[in-house]
Amino acid sequence: MFHENTSAHCLTTVTTSTEDGAFQTKGPNTRILSPEEAERLAKHQVLVSDFKQLKLEKEAQKNWDLFYKRNSTNFFKDRHWTTREFEELKACREFADQKLTILEAGCGVGNCLFPLLEEDLNIFAYACDFSPRAVEYVKKNPLYDTERCKVFQCDLTKDDLLENIPADSVDVVTLIFVLSAIHPDKMHLVLKNVYKILKPGKCVLFRDYGLYDHAMLRFKSGSKLGENFYVRQDGTRSYFFTTEFLSQLFRAEGYEEVVNEYVHRETVNRKEDLRVPRVFLQSKFQKPFSKT
Repeated sequence: MFHENTSAHCLTTVTTSTEDGAFQTKGPNTRILSPEEAERLAKHQVLVSDFKQLKLEKEAQKNWDLFYKRNSTNFFKDRHWTTREFEELKACREFADQKLTILEAGCGVGNCLFPLLEEDLNIFAYACDFSPRAVEYVKKNPLYDTERCKVFQCDLTKDDLLENIPADSVDVVTLIFVLSAIHPDKMHLVLKNVYKILKPGKCVLFRDYGLYDHAMLRFKSGSKLGENFYVRQDGTRSYFFTTEFLSQLFRAEGYEEVVNEYVHRETVNRKEDLRVPRVFLQSKFQKPFSKT
C-alpha cells in the first residue's frame, strides 16, 4: 500500500489518488536523504574496475537473457498502471476511435503490452526487447496476435529501428524502466533511434528510477559503476535519473520537453512496519513538427 509523502521540500507537488486507493505526489524535486542514508551513499566511492565494467557491457544481453530464464514470466506484475497514469495515450487521439500506432521499447515479456492491447482495441503495437528470450515469451503468449502487434529483438543502441518500423509512423513511444538498464554513454543512441520512427508532433512517454529511490540506497559497497549508476548481483545494471540529466539527454537529440517530474511514493509494509520511499521520473518529450 502507498500513502501520501508530504515532504516540505516538494513545494509544487500535485497529489493524486490511484485506483487502488494509494496516493502519490508529483513535483520538481527528488527526496532529501536522512543523515544515515547520506552516510551510506557516501561510502559508495570505490567504482567497479574498468575490466569488470567492460565485461558487464559485453555480457549485458546474456545477463538479461538469464534474468528472464530465472524469472520466467512471473517477475513483473501486469502493468495496468500504464494506461492509468499515462492518459496521454487517449489524449493523442484527434477523435475517439482513432487508430494509434505505438512502440513499446523494451517490452520484456509483455506485462505492459498485453494489458494495453486488451484495454484499447484501437492500438497497433510494435514491441522490441534486448533479450531474445523475452521476445520468445511474448510470441508464445496466447494473446499475441500478429494483426495487432509486431515484436522483434533489438539492441536499441545499435540496431536501426527503421528495419522493422517505417519512418515517421509511430504516434507514441513508451520507454518504461528501459533507459536505466543502458550505459549512460549510450542512452543518446536510443533516443536518436526512436526519433526516426516517431511522427512529428508526437511523444515519448518515459518512466524510470529517480535519484535516491529506495533501490539505489540498497546497493552495497562495490556495486557502483559511475555517478548514479550501479550493478545488481545478477549483472544487470540500473541508472537513477535526475530531471536535469534526462532533460539534457532528450533536448540534445532534438526533442522538446512537455512534462518532466519526480513521482514520490511510499510503500508501507504494515506487518514489519517498514516505510520504503520510492522515487520515479515520469516525463513526456515531443518530436517537434519541424526540426530547427
